[in-house]
Amino acid sequence: MPSPLTDLRPAAATPRSLRELAAETGGGQELRRPGSRPVQGVTLDSRQVRDGDLYAALPGQRTHGARFASDAVARGAVAVLTDAEGAALAGDALPPGTGLLVAEDPRSATARLAAALYDRPAERLTMLAVTGTNGKTTTAVLLEAALAAAGEVPATVGTLGFTVAGEQLVGRRTTVTTPESPDLQALLSLVAGRGATAVAMEVSSHALVLQRTDPVLFDVAGFTNLGQDHLDFHPDLDAYLDAKAMLFTPGRTRRAVVCLDSPAGAEIERRARAAGLDTVTTGLAPEADYHPEDLTPTRGGSTFTLVGPGGRWPVDLALPGTYNVSNAVLALAMLDRLGVDVARAATGLATATVPGRMQLLRLPGGSPTVVVDFAHTPQAVEATLGALRADLEAGGAPGASLLVVLGCGGDRDRAKRAPMGRAGARWADVVVVTDDNPRSEVPEAIRREVLDGAREGGRAREVLDGGDRRAALARALALAGPDDVVAVLGKGHESGQEVDGVVTPFDDAQVVTELAEQASAGHPTGGERRAATQHR
Repeated sequence: MPSPLTDLRPAAATPRSLRELAAETGGGQELRRPGSRPVQGVTLDSRQVRDGDLYAALPGQRTHGARFASDAVARGAVAVLTDAEGAALAGDALPPGTGLLVAEDPRSATARLAAALYDRPAERLTMLAVTGTNGKTTTAVLLEAALAAAGEVPATVGTLGFTVAGEQLVGRRTTVTTPESPDLQALLSLVAGRGATAVAMEVSSHALVLQRTDPVLFDVAGFTNLGQDHLDFHPDLDAYLDAKAMLFTPGRTRRAVVCLDSPAGAEIERRARAAGLDTVTTGLAPEADYHPEDLTPTRGGSTFTLVGPGGRWPVDLALPGTYNVSNAVLALAMLDRLGVDVARAATGLATATVPGRMQLLRLPGGSPTVVVDFAHTPQAVEATLGALRADLEAGGAPGASLLVVLGCGGDRDRAKRAPMGRAGARWADVVVVTDDNPRSEVPEAIRREVLDGAREGGRAREVLDGGDRRAALARALALAGPDDVVAVLGKGHESGQEVDGVVTPFDDAQVVTELAEQASAGHPTGGERRAATQHR
């Protein structure tokens, strides 16, 4: 599949000789062949090579990128960067005039070379990083809104794509949170050229381990929380924590802002302070350096007073749930550490919304309330459903029910499937288990693992195997009465579903809206229509 980053390069990078670039990227490498043509771009994907590119042939999980070096050269690559193994695989096959740079750590060398080629764009921008299991996207969007309100020109890099001053830079969203280093450096050069003054970037644990953000030195880095996720990539939770902690070292950030609302926060704070970083804490509890007071839920959001070392600021937040208050406190604390006017910045949070995050759908009259959210970890499901349950009990109609539609992705951390089901059953009255992105796994097998967890107990009076996602959504809408709330979890903003290697269009919000409109018009939706009293 073509990368959405293909067109996100600056209009022109200054061509540089491979010898010059190698000299600027430090030691641990050997220039075996200088090449006869200058380098104009960098890519890790042989299919995305443009004429004049350097192809970074890196070792992969299944095969070595050097096996595709000939293809890269045929597409216009003028040089290859690889390790000793890659040089042995590709060296003899490279035609005369093709440059060859061999590095002990080819990932690090690729990142440093790309930064040099694009004239180190991060040094021309205020760089803000957000990492954590849940809340990265929301915090980045809140940073974007707050920066704009404070008079900056913000750019964002993350799950929702890439923006400058609110303008989406690519027609479709990416499948990774943090781009590979050549793409990231090109993107930073592009947004700097378009007038951005600050970048709010989601930084994943994968990105830190794979050195995607190197050699960027962030001005401030924020930590949201740590929960169970990505154990298909990390050996265990300790390794996952270690990966997140990599961001909070002097070579990667100047300042650390750490949320203490999850147990891992205290450990991240300890490591950041031990590393000598300028470190402050945030959280819902008053022990944190930055925390909320006078927290009052409102329709679709909340108001509170942010209390910090330098003052008190009123905040009107347009996102519901205390976990979003936690995200907002983190975002504003990060800006305060940079000297941004918090009073001005906070005004941006009154209208900030996040696609696929507690997204309230507008549906025909008589439909239940439907909320779409990206929650795809046990902790995120707990937080999302807990917030919806609290709202329902505080202001819902007597006897109103909470229904949830959820599933788990294939070829990912299997250990979180049963806990996801348990989290759903703990808070919802009805749990409808469905497919997320099965990928290469058998969908029914994934659903069984989630169902097993949901059936272990909880408040749910009904746990159903909803089948494929469209059928499950129809089933939930049919079961729900007009006073009920349906939470559709797991995919959020995603616009496609991957089944057996094929991605087909599927947008939860669009499908739910279509089904609700069909039901309102009296057309069958594929779900089983029952009166609310029949399933209570």
